[in-house]
Amino acid sequence: MLGGGVNVGRRRNLRGLLLFIGRGPPSLPACRRHHPAGGRRSSKYRAAMEVHGAHMSAPDINNILKANEYSQVLPRGPASHGALSFHSNTLASNQPGEDCRSSATCLWEGGGVLFGVFDGHGGPACARAVSRRLFYYIAVATLPLAALAELERAVDEGRAVPPLLEWLKHPRDHRGPDGGRVAFQSLRNYWQERLDGDDDDDDDQQDDSMLSCALENAFRRLDYDLSVEAQVHASACSQRGRSPAEKSNEPSPLRVALSGCTACVAHVQDGILHVANLGDSRAVLGVQEADGRWTAVGLTNDHTADNPDELQRVLGAHPPSERRTAVRHHRLLGLLLPFRAFGDVRFKWRPETLARLYETRPDLREGARALPPPPHYLTPPYLSAEPEVTRRRILPSDKFVVLASDGLWELMHRHTAVQRLAEHLKDLREQKPIIASAGTTLADLRRLLLERRGRVRSVPEDHNAATHLLRHALGDDGYGGVATSRLSKMLSLPPEVARRYRDDITITVIHLNEPHL
Repeated sequence: MLGGGVNVGRRRNLRGLLLFIGRGPPSLPACRRHHPAGGRRSSKYRAAMEVHGAHMSAPDINNILKANEYSQVLPRGPASHGALSFHSNTLASNQPGEDCRSSATCLWEGGGVLFGVFDGHGGPACARAVSRRLFYYIAVATLPLAALAELERAVDEGRAVPPLLEWLKHPRDHRGPDGGRVAFQSLRNYWQERLDGDDDDDDDQQDDSMLSCALENAFRRLDYDLSVEAQVHASACSQRGRSPAEKSNEPSPLRVALSGCTACVAHVQDGILHVANLGDSRAVLGVQEADGRWTAVGLTNDHTADNPDELQRVLGAHPPSERRTAVRHHRLLGLLLPFRAFGDVRFKWRPETLARLYETRPDLREGARALPPPPHYLTPPYLSAEPEVTRRRILPSDKFVVLASDGLWELMHRHTAVQRLAEHLKDLREQKPIIASAGTTLADLRRLLLERRGRVRSVPEDHNAATHLLRHALGDDGYGGVATSRLSKMLSLPPEVARRYRDDITITVIHLNEPHL
């Protein structure tokens, strides 16, 4: 394939995880577990950690924490679009991990920079597909029509198609098939429809007010294409049996669409930040005031039952007779935690379509990979792929943005995250060498070194900001530091136990402006 001030209060913490210790997770194979809000960890939690956790050496801890960290300094000047650099990291809990991340520079003039975190559920297939394909849809939604016309001519004439994106990826990031010919044809159909439409205008496409609409269109269109590809695949399989992809354990279009994922995407272009969010991952802005104080500004809303507006949106979309069934136990139809997501077509397709699917594929009803039909399924769709988009002009006081899956926010409040990063930035600045001016004496240098030593709290363990957050989230000692014993135990939990204590965690920190000391 070719190579976008909100109420985001803390709604869950570790006490919710206690509900599952000792009896295992509930049998909801395709859906994310709900963690009710609560208070401090109990003695039962600590006892379970003592049983399952093990002591690890500092090098072993660092090897695990830093295995997937990645950072990139972006070009200065207009090419940066307002982003200086980014740091990213991911730590799996599920096996295989269901989180994905993506970062890319748009290669057309004025295209901007894209960052995204994708939190999968019901398996990693949907998150992996969306992390590889969504940015291309955003590119098609935002490209000028003249550029799309050139793409179409290149394909028609059999010429090399100019790349749209420069991917910025860690070598260990998933690089499996991107859907191949089917995915490319879906993307081509999208740009052909843009070319055939009469409501697009090249000048308007450069207006940042149009970018919100473009992001929304890209999200909806990719979800639509995932659904269509799955239906075509299911129809073909019903006639000739299971597909080669399924037999070889490659995720088929059907498996991709039956699993699901949330998405939180940041687009930085010409000093304007757009965040498109779908589900319960979050974007948080770190702002440094003139007096040096830091504040955390939420840029996203959670699309869950904990958000009253979102709950009313879902209930209002269905008849009053379904008020007791559309959302049960804080879940969609009693099963799914996020109210917006890619995939999860068993919450979107018509009942007769699902009935035909389960008739031809009885393996989907039971077994380890079963995705059974939801109860009380009367007036679909229940699940939406419509993102909520926020726009903000980047101010000098806006220092960084944290994009993270809900695995981080279950362990750390957004204000704590901003404070930890602020301290981290200060400690890193203090480690920079002192540059002596022409008139500096040895006595002056000694005084400067002594002053800096008095300010430095400790030598930073991590240069990667995302790794720093990850370390503090898992090893928090309750006083702003890291308890090595707790961190060791959290990282040494066996895979079958780890999911009871934490979710997959993926973090991307985007630096916008240098902080002042």
